Amino acid sequence: MPHPATVLEIAATHVAAARWGRGLTHLSAFAAEALPEGAIIPSATQTNILDKDAVRSAIRSVLSRVPVQGQDIALLVPDTVIRVFILPFESFPRRADEALPLLRWRLKKSLPFDAEEAAISWTRQSGRDGKIEIVAAVARQKIIGEYESALEAEGVVAGVVQSSTLATLPLLDADGATLLARMSGRNLTTVIVRGETLSVYRSTELGIGADALQPQTIFDEVFPALAFYQDTWGEKVQQLRVAGFGAGEDVLREMLGRETGCPAEPLASSGELPAEARSLAAQGLEPLAGWQMNRGA
Repeated sequence: MPHPATVLEIAATHVAAARWGRGLTHLSAFAAEALPEGAIIPSATQTNILDKDAVRSAIRSVLSRVPVQGQDIALLVPDTVIRVFILPFESFPRRADEALPLLRWRLKKSLPFDAEEAAISWTRQSGRDGKIEIVAAVARQKIIGEYESALEAEGVVAGVVQSSTLATLPLLDADGATLLARMSGRNLTTVIVRGETLSVYRSTELGIGADALQPQTIFDEVFPALAFYQDTWGEKVQQLRVAGFGAGEDVLREMLGRETGCPAEPLASSGELPAEARSLAAQGLEPLAGWQMNRGA
């Protein structure tokens, strides 16, 4: 996968960008601009950008402080836009021209739009007992086009498009199984990563922001993911990470840790992360930090 040095996230609540120096070893610049409420309403099927002027203004503002210098950038979009599926296969073709029709057929009944309208990317991983699994990221081309057009209106081209939580995953510890519960706008994404394997991915529109959430709502999303992982892999998750819950995050971590028996820590707490990546994650810009750590993997 290409790995542009500049990454820009368009979220429901903000636009943010960061640029990394040569070799992706240091942060050259970053900026963030809040969006007015309702400017973007993420959806897999319906129009997302409702206030084009506000979104373009925010993009223009952050890029004035994080210059692109004529190069393509990485574009991160809300999780709601990109559906992620973990699909088991007995065998899977290596050739893209054979794999893509198979994936369209397999996903046909799982998508809220016509599979022929889908932009699909995929990667192969080993599941339980070494079985073949395909992780497929799927979005309606029309919706991705909205975000790309907003960039192009400011003279910028997206060389890579990825969902914000997928971009965040490189911040998780590589050892053992880790659950990430990440809130962005009104959407909660719950992920379990076991080493290099994506074991669970759940993304749910909750209808309210983090400040109004009750802990039980979070538990109702997290515990099925934990139970599925334990049933599938025959082991428990070793650690929890949370992000995007604002002022209530400390209380949520304490409750999750007590209820699950796993240590629950902020996403930015890992001592293995570079200081600049921890700083971005602590400011709620964890997808930008994750993009740096990804390094094209």
